[in-house]
Amino acid sequence: MVPPGVAATVVPPGAAPGPTPDRASGAHPTVRTPLWEWPTGSFRAVVRPFDPPAHRWLPGHRGVDLLGLLGEPVRAVDHGTVTFSGEIAGVGMVSVTHGDGLRSTYQPVGDRADEGTRVARGQQLGRLDPGGHCLLLTCLHLGAVRGRDDYLDPALLLGHVRLTLLPSSTPWS
Repeated sequence: MVPPGVAATVVPPGAAPGPTPDRASGAHPTVRTPLWEWPTGSFRAVVRPFDPPAHRWLPGHRGVDLLGLLGEPVRAVDHGTVTFSGEIAGVGMVSVTHGDGLRSTYQPVGDRADEGTRVARGQQLGRLDPGGHCLLLTCLHLGAVRGRDDYLDPALLLGHVRLTLLPSSTPWS
């Protein structure tokens, strides 16, 4: 989740200029390797961003919807084990639990890997099916959760995110 007063924008690789030096010290910011790889194999537009509910029982969008192509491979964002492979409300879904305790979720997915399968980063989990969240578009819903319901913004784990500090209307005390 992005803290108040900060805006996050997903930036495609190569679209943003390289790191700029800090004005005071001349130092370059650290460039980090993303924690997760894109499940579509390459950067895709975010059709609908992460929008967590105020309380876990309220409606919200607990992941990101990435523009996709019907039938394209859906890949594991990191090494892990398939801990769910099946349908929920008629929509194919795969969950992968990773070594750091995070769980990535993917939907709608057909031709799914079997539950219990150990997968490598970038390994195919299935194919993008119709029937996702996006009306008139094909998209992949990617979720990130720790524990039962501690949802995180997957875009921050994919890297290529630019954080911008926003002006504050609250005076510092």
